Amino acid sequence: MNNNREKEKIALFAGTFDPYTIGHHRIVERALQLFDRIVVAIGVNSEKRTDTDTDARIENINSIYRDEPRVEACAYEGLTVDFARKVGAQYLLRGVRNVKDFEYERDLADINLKIGDIETVFLVSEPQYAAISSSVVRELIKYNKDVSNLIP
Repeated sequence: MNNNREKEKIALFAGTFDPYTIGHHRIVERALQLFDRIVVAIGVNSEKRTDTDTDARIENINSIYRDEPRVEACAYEGLTVDFARKVGAQYLLRGVRNVKDFEYERDLADINLKIGDIETVFLVSEPQYAAISSSVVRELIKYNKDVSNLIP
């Protein structure tokens, strides 16, 4: 093994992912060009209502990437920066759909840098996916609408 080899670049992509949308998927696909490995981390928060069991979300995401060994899904509790450190991630990966998202994410990035000394990398959503959010998809599912083009 070459001792001069660069350290593996690992990004943590954290969220609720209820459900994991085509927008999330495209962020990961594009980020694979930048990182050696991506950990899709499902945050477990007992105060946040979700429609799908955490284990089912992990299984779904892992099945999407079954042929891509550089992506893995798992769950975590607590602060994202602490979990990032636990899995060896040097970067937090975030998707940004609009200005409102950016302002919120920028504030989180500032705090995460201060408390965890971890950089956040933003990828701007592709225009065709900018309106897709998990909450919109959940609402459509609730009313029995076809969401097959909104989820991978």
